[in-house]
Amino acid sequence: MPDGAVTAVRIRAAAAGAADWAALSLRIRGCVACTELAATRKSVVVGQAPARARLLLLGEAPGAQEDARGEPFVGRAGQLLDRTLEEVGLSRESVAVLNILKCRPPGNRRPSPEEALRCRGWLDRQLDMLAPTLVVTLGTTAAAALLGRVPSLASVRGSVHEVIGPGLGALSVLPTYHPSAALRFGPAGEPLRALRADLELAARLVAVPAA
Repeated sequence: MPDGAVTAVRIRAAAAGAADWAALSLRIRGCVACTELAATRKSVVVGQAPARARLLLLGEAPGAQEDARGEPFVGRAGQLLDRTLEEVGLSRESVAVLNILKCRPPGNRRPSPEEALRCRGWLDRQLDMLAPTLVVTLGTTAAAALLGRVPSLASVRGSVHEVIGPGLGALSVLPTYHPSAALRFGPAGEPLRALRADLELAARLVAVPAA
């Protein structure tokens, strides 16, 4: 078994052994499996998990602001996300927010497949503990992490996908654009329009009581 896969197995076992969110967060903060990330990070961004949150937002990785503060989505993209949540009747404090990677990749590059593999055990245990009604993935990388290969974000966004994968229970996944794409294309761009529409759909879906 390749070294990366061995490390991933060890992390999954460590995550499974955490009895609660506090214990899991402590283990995540102590992780040094990705040597480059551990050497360059300022913070390990575990994520935010309000009690009984039904909606979970999943991004790619922390950026510079998130690395500095130890919190997810606090930079310009996070501010846009907060405003859009408010527009559709959701508060940031009511939703869980996680990333695929818990440490910032240097230069804000995309997570490598090896990094995503190592960190996946932490993410899966978080999803298992939180058991959200709906996961909204932000951007192609986050969508592909849960759905597998994604030909294009436009081909999968706007509808709910039911996922059952290794280490996961059943998840309802709604892919949409990352707020950074909405910033890049501006207020009249398709990413912002789609992000707002998808979050509006998410708000309606999580407002429906479970059967």
